[in-house]
Amino acid sequence: MMTGDSESAVVARLRTAGCVFAEDEARLLIVAATGPADLAAMVDRRVAGLPLEHVLGWAEFCGLRIVVGPGVFVPRRRSEFLVRQAVASGTGAAPVVLDLCCGCGAVGLAVATALSCAKLHTAELHAADIDPGATTYARRNLAAIGGRVYEGDLYDPLPAGLRGRVDVLVVNAPYVPTSEIGLMPPEARLHEPLVALDGGPDGVAIHRRVAAEAPDWLSAGGRLLIETSDRQATLTGAAMEAAGLSTSVASSDILDATVVIGCKSA
Repeated sequence: MMTGDSESAVVARLRTAGCVFAEDEARLLIVAATGPADLAAMVDRRVAGLPLEHVLGWAEFCGLRIVVGPGVFVPRRRSEFLVRQAVASGTGAAPVVLDLCCGCGAVGLAVATALSCAKLHTAELHAADIDPGATTYARRNLAAIGGRVYEGDLYDPLPAGLRGRVDVLVVNAPYVPTSEIGLMPPEARLHEPLVALDGGPDGVAIHRRVAAEAPDWLSAGGRLLIETSDRQATLTGAAMEAAGLSTSVASSDILDATVVIGCKSA
């Protein structure tokens, strides 16, 4: 049983290490620990700079518990806006969802779960990522709903039978410009894979590649949704327009989130 004094000691260590939400983190670590020794080890890892989610082994996202671990990109709260926009764009009674640059699979899982509930039919979920570590976690997270995970560069590993069938294509690809990686918080730049952070010279390199091939994979009336930043939205939108998609931009001041949406003609 954790005493009040012991909990205070954990909070003090976390606060000294610079954890802004030390009290909240302490409570999560205490609940997760199997005993005093385990708690001490977890606090040590957190104080050393490991992201809280990596220490816990999970991240909360859209009300779901997503399994994560060292070396895997942690889903951000701002990406919940991408999920909401994708769910609003969902078409068909049993929509086909594709999550590119899926990481641990959080976005695709949240979208497919919400669409399945709303449509009363199970969404067909596919996900792909180039990072073997990410796909390992994605397979664990998507197994419960039968999601299929592929490993490779963007569309390359996808089955040919998926062409022209995707109703909702969600993408949370890296969009931090290469020159700005060094400005990111240490938790990200030191503990998450560079391939999940670096978006190229202007941060939109992968967006252009995704958009260029998207029409081949989207169904008639299907939508491509890409998380980006407010300052890069014009570039992301231009890439979609160059591919023949009609575009719009949605944003959330509360979540500091921007999503560009491209629609294939019906």
